[in-house]
Amino acid sequence: MDWFVAPEYWLSRLVFQRALAAVYLFAFLTAALQFRALIGERGMLPVPRYVARVRFAQAPSVFHLRYSDRFFAAWSWAGCAVSAALIAGLDSRVPLWAGMVLWLLPWAMYLSIVNVGQTWYSFGWESLLLEVGFLSVFLGNDEVAPPVVVLFLLRWILFRVEFGAGLIKIRGDACWRRLTCLDHHHETQPMPGPLSWFFHRLPKPLHRVEVAANHVTQLVVPVLLFTPQPVATAAASVMIVTQLWLVLSGNFSWLNWITIVLALSAVEFPTTPPAAAAAPPWYEAVVLAVGAGLLALSHRPVRNLLSRRQVMNRSFDPLHLVNTYGAFGSVSRTRYEVVIEGTADAVPREDSDWREYEFKGKPGDPRRWPRQFAPYHLRLDWLMWFAALSPAYAGAWFGGLVERLLENDRDTLRLLRRSPFPADAPPRYVRARLFRYRFTTWRELRESGACWERTFVREYMPPTRLAAPVADRP
Repeated sequence: MDWFVAPEYWLSRLVFQRALAAVYLFAFLTAALQFRALIGERGMLPVPRYVARVRFAQAPSVFHLRYSDRFFAAWSWAGCAVSAALIAGLDSRVPLWAGMVLWLLPWAMYLSIVNVGQTWYSFGWESLLLEVGFLSVFLGNDEVAPPVVVLFLLRWILFRVEFGAGLIKIRGDACWRRLTCLDHHHETQPMPGPLSWFFHRLPKPLHRVEVAANHVTQLVVPVLLFTPQPVATAAASVMIVTQLWLVLSGNFSWLNWITIVLALSAVEFPTTPPAAAAAPPWYEAVVLAVGAGLLALSHRPVRNLLSRRQVMNRSFDPLHLVNTYGAFGSVSRTRYEVVIEGTADAVPREDSDWREYEFKGKPGDPRRWPRQFAPYHLRLDWLMWFAALSPAYAGAWFGGLVERLLENDRDTLRLLRRSPFPADAPPRYVRARLFRYRFTTWRELRESGACWERTFVREYMPPTRLAAPVADRP
C-alpha cells in the first residue's frame, strides 16, 4: 500500500528515535540514582508496601512479582543500557520485528517503574514519555519507510500536549487572560534555572508579549500540524523555538525536551530518502490495528479537552496509552519555601545552633544561584515546592524525610547538595520553617550579591527527634 508510508520523513524518524532514546536514558538514570531514598525498601514510600495494597491490574509492574533494591537498581541500569543502545542505532541494525522489540523494552521497563513510583512519579511528563514511547514501537526502522498512521498519531499527541496546556490556561487563572502571569511565573515556578532571575526582570510589556505569543503557539499553531507541508514544518518549528525558550527560563525535567522530540517528527527535512523495501503485510496489519485502538481510546482526552472542568495530566488507563496534559492552569503570586534545619543540642531552643540542609535544585541560601538540571529530574526538590504550597501535599512522605535526616541516612543525604552534619554525628532534632522568597532587584543584587531575599513566615514543623537515639536502636 503506497499510501501507508511516507518515505520523505525518513530523517525525521531517525532524529526523533535517537532523541527519544536520549530522553529514556535520562528517565532511567534518574530512577537509578534516586530510588533508594524515595521508594526503596527503606524509602519514604516503599514499593513493597505499595504493591501489597494495589492490585496488578491497577498498576501493572514487574515489581508486583518481586521487589528488592538490588533488583530495582539492576532494572533501572538495564533501562539505561537499552536506551544507550537505541541512541547508538542498534534498532536499525536488526530485522524490523527485532527493532520493534527493542523499542518495546524501555516502554515496558519504564512503565514498571512509573506504576510503583507513587507521588514521586505523578508528573505529566512520565505519562507523556510512556505514550510517546509506546507509539515509537511501531515507527519501524531502516527496512521500511515511516508509516503515515504513526506519524499522524505523533502529531495528535503533540496537538493534545500544546492545545491542552493552552486551554487549561485560558480556562484557569485570570492572569493568563490579562497577559500578566509572567509577572510572577519565573519567580514562583517549581524550580528556577540560572536565567530565571533575568527572565523575571524583563520589562513587563515584554512579559505581555510572551504570554500572548504563548497563547498563539498553544491554541492556534497546533491546528497547523495537520496542514500540508511546508506549513506543518513551520508550525512544528515554532513549537520547538517556544520550548527552547522555556528550557532557558526554568527546570521542567524532560517535559520541554520530549515536546521538542515530538515536534521533530513533524518536520520534513529536504533530503532524498534512501531505498526501502515495501512494508510487510503483518507490519501493516499491526500498525493499522494499533492506530485504530489508540484513536478509539482518544475519546477520553477529547472529552476532557472539551469539558469546562478540564483536568491536567491525567492517565485514563494503567498502561498510560492515551493521556491528557497541561501545566500551570494557575500561577502562584508568592513563592514559599520550606527550610529544613537540624541541631545537635540536647534541648532545642530558638537560640540553638540550627544548621540548614541545602538542596541541589530548590532555593535555599539566598546567595546561591539556581543551577540547570533539566532534563535530569530532581524529584525530592520538586515535591518540596508542593510541600511549601500546603502540608497536605507532603503528608505521605515528609515525616519519612525528617526521620531519615535524623538517622543521617546515606541514600537520603545523596539527594541533597550538602548536609550540615558529619556522617557519624546525626542531629538530635530537626525542624522545618516556612519562608517567603522573592527575587532581588538589580540594585539589591549589585549590593548583596544575593539573587533571593527571604522572610520568615511561620513554623512549618516543630523540633522533632527520633523516639530513641540512633545509637540506642537495635
